[in-house]
Amino acid sequence: MDKKYDFSKTEENLTKFWEQEGIYHYRNGRDRKIFSIDTPPPTVSGKLHIGHVFSYTQAEIIARFKRMQGYDVFYPFGFDDNGLPTERLVERDEKVRANTLPRSEFRSKCMETIGKYEEEFKNLWKRLGFSADWNLEYRTISDLSQKISQKSFLELAKSGKAYRKESPVLWCTECRTSIAQAELETRECRTIFHYLNFRTEAGDLLIATTRPELLAGCVCIFVHPDDPRYKGFAGRKAVVPLYDFEIPILTDDTVSMEKGTGAVMCATFGDSTDLEWYQRHKLPCKKIIMPDGTIHEAVPFIGGMKVKAARAHIAELLRGRGLLVKQEEMNHMVAVHERCGTETEFIPSEQWYIDVLSEKERFLKAADEIRWHPEHFKNRYTSWVENLKWDWCISRQRYFGVPFPVWYCKECHKPIFAEEKQLPVNPLESRPLRSCDCGCSDFIPETAVLDTWATSSVTTLINAGYGEENDITEQIFPMDMRCQAHDIIRTWTFYSVVKSIYHTGKTPWKDIMVSGFVFAKPGEKISKSKNNGAGSPMALIETHSADAVRYWAAGSKLGTDTFFSEEELKISKRFLNKLYNAAKFALMQLGDFEKTSTLEEIQLLPVDRWILQRVNETTIRAAELLNEYEIGQARHEIDTLFWRDFCDYYIEIAKERLYQPEKHGAAQRYSGQTCLYHSLLGILKLYAVYTPYITEYIYQDFYRKYETEISLHRTIWEIRKEDRLMLAFGEHLKGIISEVRKEKTEKQMSMKDTIPELVISCPEKFREWYRKSEMDIKACTGAVKILFQNFVM
Repeated sequence: MDKKYDFSKTEENLTKFWEQEGIYHYRNGRDRKIFSIDTPPPTVSGKLHIGHVFSYTQAEIIARFKRMQGYDVFYPFGFDDNGLPTERLVERDEKVRANTLPRSEFRSKCMETIGKYEEEFKNLWKRLGFSADWNLEYRTISDLSQKISQKSFLELAKSGKAYRKESPVLWCTECRTSIAQAELETRECRTIFHYLNFRTEAGDLLIATTRPELLAGCVCIFVHPDDPRYKGFAGRKAVVPLYDFEIPILTDDTVSMEKGTGAVMCATFGDSTDLEWYQRHKLPCKKIIMPDGTIHEAVPFIGGMKVKAARAHIAELLRGRGLLVKQEEMNHMVAVHERCGTETEFIPSEQWYIDVLSEKERFLKAADEIRWHPEHFKNRYTSWVENLKWDWCISRQRYFGVPFPVWYCKECHKPIFAEEKQLPVNPLESRPLRSCDCGCSDFIPETAVLDTWATSSVTTLINAGYGEENDITEQIFPMDMRCQAHDIIRTWTFYSVVKSIYHTGKTPWKDIMVSGFVFAKPGEKISKSKNNGAGSPMALIETHSADAVRYWAAGSKLGTDTFFSEEELKISKRFLNKLYNAAKFALMQLGDFEKTSTLEEIQLLPVDRWILQRVNETTIRAAELLNEYEIGQARHEIDTLFWRDFCDYYIEIAKERLYQPEKHGAAQRYSGQTCLYHSLLGILKLYAVYTPYITEYIYQDFYRKYETEISLHRTIWEIRKEDRLMLAFGEHLKGIISEVRKEKTEKQMSMKDTIPELVISCPEKFREWYRKSEMDIKACTGAVKILFQNFVM
């Protein structure tokens, strides 16, 4: 081994070696049982940050672990490169707006941009040592992905689960597209309650509203049926201030008697409550807000204005005409679009939906059929499903996405669906293969595109080549593991379950592994859109090594959030330096080692047997934890073995025996060499899933000439029969040595100083092992003489 470990050179060379030798290639389950992973395709919407490294590395560690348990790991990597997030990236980078360019020109810009970003993404994953099979790479905008996504839509339309209707829909006026409930976030903001009097025959009715710009859209007033203040108002008419038209006063038991004045104006549409009342009471709909965020031109006083400008103008008009009783500032929760932060509206529009409300019980049952890691995230999923209000709107009024494979008859407006042999199809560039049933052969193409989640939700089917010639659904489905962060449980998790249940009748995976966030500061998640990551991941890797970054990423309990600062990588680098030096010491003692016998054929000294048992015990415990996806706790177990037992105790105990065979005997030295060989190899295997480069480097430098596998990452974690008594002996011996070290420290002695006598109290069952270890103990403690006495239980 080199005097100093050169991580830059090593990591570059080993990445090439792994690719050339196909170390991580999936082998179609020919010789091994398959373990399949559904990896989240990162959205091509900006630069990757340390938060991505954190969550994706945790999943990659599981892929390596399963491979070293004997599985043929199906580990594809994809890129979610269509839809609104990608469009916004292109608009930002190219300084253009999609709606100002011909659709074909904008799509070309999108394809060019995503190619550049995807290459950067891929280079980062490779540089981190990700053991994905890049032959399985996919893109959600590729022809295959589009074909499978369109096929999914056609199957759902045929079964009646996908349908089109005109109704109020969640709308982002900034992105100018419909959105789904799962794309909402709530945000607290300062707003104003405007108190207005609505005239009635029973007297003035005082109402507080945060949205006076919707007065022209008022369709009724609601009061609670049990509110004694309004017993004489229900059933009457009220006159809308400023606009002077009448609206009915109705009752509804969902009205809060404590909020505002207890009387609420219902306009189309101020919020989701207005929408619920509109649907429940079959109210008329007035079009006030337009898709671009302006007020309809026909609305008096404010037509053509943006919403907030209209709100301020109406307030001034009300004040000027003496119609504004008072104003109060307040904190108010509003729904915003998660992509851009714009307050959302409800706008009547014709859209495509997938029915999810009628199957809520089945989707809740699916949660019980999946093993959740950590378990408590199951509650987030079930809470989301239980509280769903609307079906999933899957159409988006955007440009770069998977087209709907549908046209509409120009005469009767009936939808005409593409035939499967046409897929993938763009209705803007092609025609149906048949005429409409009414005889018309003129068609209007659907211009909307599918919600990006409508494609991302079929990643399991894309990976399987669903319905294609080389369909491997039977091999990998349901997939064994889905890995993801907890913020997309309501989107990627839920939508994937929906699609899988509808298409296969099964849940898409057996296990789901949910990672936490990395925060830039308290309460602020690191994200691509905020550009608040602490340095680029590639810069961190080039400065500190991929292994250092990976080791840090594996330090947290699964599902918990963490903070990151570059200072934390010092811990990783200290570990890597320790591992390298410990291996260098061990391999120096193995220069003349000949591996001629198996462990079972050699008479090992008790201390050697103990450390091998500790490696075995840790291997068992780490495997148990990793099978539960607790990578941080498993790493802690391995760290304890390496730092405390192997370095602090075993090497110090066996060191003289390895150095001085003339004093201890050749057979005793060979016992130590054999133990060093196997215990270090076992430790390298354990750490291989966390720090693949340095462990492979040590393996190639020494072990390759002895072992049959070309790479450490093709080896298997070996588990032998546990010897609990030998483990107990080791703990007892460590206690003795620890006491000697403590006493020397208290007396300010050097650890090399001799002590005249060491008295060891031990149970009879350890007596023979202690006698065989006497010379090791003397060498380690500096004891001139050792006395053994009975241990009183």
